[in-house]
Amino acid sequence: MIWKEQVECVDPSDLKNLQSDYLRKLIAYIYNNCPVYKEKIDDAGLRPEDIKSIDDIKKLPFTTKVDMRDNYPYGLFSADQDKVREIHVSSGTTGNPTLVGYTKDDMKLWSEVMARTLCCAGAEPGDTIQNAYGYGLFTGGLGFHYGAMEMGLRIIPTSAGQTARQLKIMQEFKPRIIVCTPSYALYMAEEAREMGIDTSKGNWKIGIFGAEPWSDSIRREIEELWNMLATDVYGLSEIIGPGVAQECTYKDGLHIFSDVFYPEIIDPETGEEVAEGQDGELVITTLTKQAIPLIRYRTRDVVSINHEKCRCGRTSPRISKIKGRTDDMIVVRGINVFPSQIEHVLVGIEGTQPYYQIVVDRKAHKLDEVEVLVEVEEKIFSDEIKELKELENKIRKEIGSVLSIGVKVTLVEPKTIERSMGKSKRIIDKRTL
Repeated sequence: MIWKEQVECVDPSDLKNLQSDYLRKLIAYIYNNCPVYKEKIDDAGLRPEDIKSIDDIKKLPFTTKVDMRDNYPYGLFSADQDKVREIHVSSGTTGNPTLVGYTKDDMKLWSEVMARTLCCAGAEPGDTIQNAYGYGLFTGGLGFHYGAMEMGLRIIPTSAGQTARQLKIMQEFKPRIIVCTPSYALYMAEEAREMGIDTSKGNWKIGIFGAEPWSDSIRREIEELWNMLATDVYGLSEIIGPGVAQECTYKDGLHIFSDVFYPEIIDPETGEEVAEGQDGELVITTLTKQAIPLIRYRTRDVVSINHEKCRCGRTSPRISKIKGRTDDMIVVRGINVFPSQIEHVLVGIEGTQPYYQIVVDRKAHKLDEVEVLVEVEEKIFSDEIKELKELENKIRKEIGSVLSIGVKVTLVEPKTIERSMGKSKRIIDKRTL
């Protein structure tokens, strides 16, 4: 089954014509409705009528997360605020989050691409799906919820957490599909083993895992533990949330829904397109969104792309699993974490030094753990242990409120953290991906 065969199996030349039509209308729309984009297009020496086909997209300027931060909250919106029906936010590089909004038509679009995502993974109308992604401002939970409703699935909206209850519900309601982060799937399997539950025996057959990087070795482990097909989903809040790309049952790259999201793979240094199959930074243009369409958005995710027809019959291009980042962002339990966020907190706390390090680890089948090493002034260590503990708790609380995840804070003496003549090594990622 293919959810939208007329575009997912379309001839490449017909797809190009469709993309060209969408792009022409999009540029005229944002030029007339978003002052920020009008200025960017003017600065590039362009007029909307200069964009005649999808090939002309290379003439357009890039959009970055900095553009979203600098124009927070509503500067990049092209739709009037009275047309916006839903708002989500994700963490940003500083105190400001990344804000995204959806019109009624955007919500319909999101539901449709998520239905295509579920179908691509092997879901069928009438299936039961247990949705263990977080609901709320994070786009994961609601994105899958809307797609499941659109496709006609029976939804168990458990959200993330309460693992013992999750496992009990799985056994009682027998979902065929489970969706969550890959690290949570491993964690649930570990908890199940301690509860005497055999996760290899159950009604579940399909898992859709995303919101954080994971490798084929983790895929094999999940498939063995859960006796299910483990597929990868890709998305980001700035573009729409989950639903940008999804693996089919052949697991040979993630099909990007290129009638909706136009992909480019560029050299992150030069901005020029790289050859097919070569690694580069993924750039996405949202062709049909209304509230906050983005032109040539630099995702900072490193992938390669394949335009060959897939064995499943889809002709949509396929991107590889994420191979790295071109910036210093890391993803922890589906949350974007930037060193600059930590720095922003520390500069406001008396007694700390401007030297810190973030250590991320994933031990056994536990969830990702974050430890922040913070250098403090020499006199701090001569104070009472009670005062040290109070400072540690203050830092932990403030970092936790910014990142929206719990962290361990360890205070260290001056000059403990290694210095560098070049770019400081702020992150140590010990996770085996």
